[in-house]
Amino acid sequence: MKKIFTLTVLGLMTLGANAQVTAHKFFDNWSLGINGGALTKTTDAFNKAGYAAGLELTKQITPVYGLGVESMAGFHTTGSNTIVDNVNVSLLHKVNFSNWFCGYNGTPRLFEVEGVAGIGFNHFFGTTDEFAVAKGNVFTSKLGFNFNFNLGKEKAWTIGVKPAIVYCLEGGKNVTQAQYNINNSMLELTAGVTYHFKTSNGKHHFVKAKLYDQSRIDALNATINDLRGDLNDANAELANKNREIRDLQNQLNDCRSRKPVVETVEVHSTNETMESVVTFRQGKTTVDASQLPNVERIATYMKKHPESKVIIKGYASPEGSAEINERIARQRAEAVKNILVNKYKIDAARITAEGQGVGNMFSEPDWNRVSICTLEEAK
Repeated sequence: MKKIFTLTVLGLMTLGANAQVTAHKFFDNWSLGINGGALTKTTDAFNKAGYAAGLELTKQITPVYGLGVESMAGFHTTGSNTIVDNVNVSLLHKVNFSNWFCGYNGTPRLFEVEGVAGIGFNHFFGTTDEFAVAKGNVFTSKLGFNFNFNLGKEKAWTIGVKPAIVYCLEGGKNVTQAQYNINNSMLELTAGVTYHFKTSNGKHHFVKAKLYDQSRIDALNATINDLRGDLNDANAELANKNREIRDLQNQLNDCRSRKPVVETVEVHSTNETMESVVTFRQGKTTVDASQLPNVERIATYMKKHPESKVIIKGYASPEGSAEINERIARQRAEAVKNILVNKYKIDAARITAEGQGVGNMFSEPDWNRVSICTLEEAK
């Protein structure tokens, strides 16, 4: 019993060690075998040999450790008048020494060695023949080796040579308690064919799990954390930009809600000259719709007086730099000229547009955002 216990512990240890490098499901790595051969009393080997045959169902839990159930029937092993002299059913632990000591590379080797140990229950059909090691129902223990040849490209088939000793743990002559006694044992020399069912990975055997370098995983985790930090910074910056957009939108809405300030200047005209003033919004160089009538007055007059000419002088209020104000003043004069030419078809040669920079003709600085159109009658 101690031998069986030791092999069981070793099998469980190998199970824990190999489960870390391989992966399988419950219905994976099952196999079914047919065994047959000679069966003889160990202390009288081959003097009175019988025959043995049976089936074996195995679940390979790791490449090193497997657990199987075997049923073997004995023929002509006793003096009974039955066809089958005894039936032995065993629970077997299997340890693959080749994979244990040499490692598993993901594919079964052509030749492998397994150690087998287990405990079972045997029934002898009534006999008093001295050849029998026991009679009636007895507990048994099996110890042996499997010399396996894995065949085929897919390693789906295994042919094995399986020598073993089967101990009757009770019974026999002068036996009063369970024990390993060579005199109460049978030598079993069998061979068999085993088929390994296809697993969920598409193979007939274990496929080695892909393991990754922990340092590489740590480096990837560090990179992910850095990217998350960058994302948080980007989100914070985006939130700030959204606040700026909302502030600018509010300012734009305030500007749109304000009513335009229309500045009017009384035009003094004589028989020889006439002036028209076009006002602009702060910082703007486009003519508002409200100022178009002042431009139309100039156009109407020039159409009625084909020989007349107009001088347009643009001005800016004192806000901003001199360079900007000079540009705005020039663009305001050009804006009025473009309307006269494009909309009212006044010959551009009759129009002079000039920028005058900051205006100072009016007392209020804001009133100087104007273009003053002065008509000249031909003399």
